[in-house]
Amino acid sequence: MKEYNNILVNALVNLGDVVLTTGAVALLKRAWPKARVTMLVKPACRQAVENNPVIDEVIVFGYKPGENSFGLMRKMVQELKKRHFDLSISFDRKLRPALLAWLAHIPARIGPDRVFDDKPSRVTWLYTETVHITHDLDGTLQAETYQAIVRGVTGQPPGEKAEPVFARVTPEAEEKAEALLARLPAGCHIGLCVKGTFPLKTWPKEYFAEAVQELFAEYGASFYITGGPGDREYGEEVRASILERCGKEAPTVLNFCGETDLVELAALYRRTELLVTVDTGGAHIAATTGVPMVVMYGCTLPDRWHPLSPRARVLTLREPCCPCSVRPEECPDWPRPKCLWGVKPEAVLTECRNLLTGQE
Repeated sequence: MKEYNNILVNALVNLGDVVLTTGAVALLKRAWPKARVTMLVKPACRQAVENNPVIDEVIVFGYKPGENSFGLMRKMVQELKKRHFDLSISFDRKLRPALLAWLAHIPARIGPDRVFDDKPSRVTWLYTETVHITHDLDGTLQAETYQAIVRGVTGQPPGEKAEPVFARVTPEAEEKAEALLARLPAGCHIGLCVKGTFPLKTWPKEYFAEAVQELFAEYGASFYITGGPGDREYGEEVRASILERCGKEAPTVLNFCGETDLVELAALYRRTELLVTVDTGGAHIAATTGVPMVVMYGCTLPDRWHPLSPRARVLTLREPCCPCSVRPEECPDWPRPKCLWGVKPEAVLTECRNLLTGQE
């Protein structure tokens, strides 16, 4: 197998996927430890891979369709040409990064024939070599799909695996996490990630309220809600639902949505006794910190998206229609989809109790 010295990894995917690809990059560095690995990512994912032990450099490519996309492409092609990469590996099978690598004349351009779905794609015409993915995508962890791509490049055996690697947590991030938790009473701190990237991944706020009420009664816990700036309004809705249900016996519940960057979020999770979360990118960040967590799945399945942590417990109803990618209003059970409303607070509480009492 030929060795490469200057590798571009294309990962213009969402945050959770980028975190999962870092395990594949770790495999890449294991095969060619002297190679320089540069990762191409979206702006929102930059912090997950900057200052990362397995990634030497990060190139951020921010674009929106119709916003001088051609000009941005041309500028990025020139940037890639200057760096003289000898190998480009694609984790996304998207046209844009494949075209960038082709236009930049990177001599070896390798990508998968399948990565997110089974649909054939002409994007593979831009590769010099295509890695055939043989396993069932929906029944296999997505992290394994990414690592299968790398093994197809490096020739490593099927048993060769690696865990995802998040960015190093800085002292500044540690200080920020400590300051946030200082706003809560001392004792048991439980994080809540309440909003998915689309409605069919968002567990009902009424259920969060019921679970919080019971956890407060049993453990005297205090709670914080995490998410991005765009999640803050919904986080306030969940917080209001909790306070309304609990009445005078309400716990402390703070809304930290938009108050942390990704590295600070990781530092926060590292100091937390338990995380209760929907299936979202934050769950994959949390998995790298070792925090015990319970993850509720709706339209997606843990067979593919289970966080890579032995301390993660997942709950799913496994409706016959799952996994699905329909719009919420196209769901026959909307606005109370069975895949979410069928995952009851009692089941979540059972897993929370097991984790909090050490029955992992």
